[in-house]
Amino acid sequence: MSVLVFVELAAGEVKGSSLEAISYGHALGLGEVTALVLGITDERKMTGLGKYGAQKVLYSDDPKLEKGIIQAYASVVAQVFDKVNASVLVFAKSSLGDPVAANVSVKLGASLASNVVELPETRNGFVVKRSIYTGKAFAEVEMQEDKKIIGIKKNAISLKEDGADASVEKVEIDLSDEDFQVQITSEEKASGEILLPEADVVVSGGRGMKGPENWHLIEDLAKSLGAATGCSKPVSDMDWRPHHEHVGQTGLKVAPSLYIAIGISGAIQHLAGVNSSKVIVVINKDAEAPFFKAADYGIVGDAFEVVPKLTEAIKALTN
Repeated sequence: MSVLVFVELAAGEVKGSSLEAISYGHALGLGEVTALVLGITDERKMTGLGKYGAQKVLYSDDPKLEKGIIQAYASVVAQVFDKVNASVLVFAKSSLGDPVAANVSVKLGASLASNVVELPETRNGFVVKRSIYTGKAFAEVEMQEDKKIIGIKKNAISLKEDGADASVEKVEIDLSDEDFQVQITSEEKASGEILLPEADVVVSGGRGMKGPENWHLIEDLAKSLGAATGCSKPVSDMDWRPHHEHVGQTGLKVAPSLYIAIGISGAIQHLAGVNSSKVIVVINKDAEAPFFKAADYGIVGDAFEVVPKLTEAIKALTN
């Protein structure tokens, strides 16, 4: 038995969520862990995956795969799964990982469970715990097929950096015209130094910021923390901020280690997008704001007074 982990790249860098997937694959204790990298990155970064639990890294830098065509990725992952005689495929839940896993599941006839938050219970079958209803409940699902595909939720497992360098090998794959029946004709990528889905710290603002001209307060705090910036739905609806910064049930769902909400009341739709955060800090002058009930820490005060002082204090500590 062995484990295959599907690794995602962003601008040549391995995504943090994929490192978590490797650690999860190693923690399964089902034999050798092989990481599959599709795209262009340097060998040093691939050998470095060993410290997270991968014994071997297989990669393909075929230029046909640069566009991220779902069907082509699924074809490659399915082929490699059989090549390494894997019993479990692990991937990080994402906009790319989810459809790739679904396609691979059909190709392999494998059981598929997404949004998994813990290691499986194997004393009586193979049962995984999934987050459902936007994190408000959990479901235990038995995976009965011999081949299993597990999509882990961000922060489902702690990273462990105690392994040795992994061996790296280019994998030979067969791609057909059928794999490229769908073509991506254009892309519009979100801008920003740190993108929301991968951010470990997120600073979000709401209508309490009173207008886009005051957003420099959010950006200054985020920069001092090395954080990404987000916003509530009303803010994006009013075009104060671009839609790709909208955090919530109908926007991006995030799971950072630290989420700071400034001037956001905490409507249930927003909470549904952030309730997987490890720590939530709320800054709001309304002591009755619903967000305080979900917060780990709260500051009742005017954001225009609190945020600049907080930013200066963080700068003083980091300098």
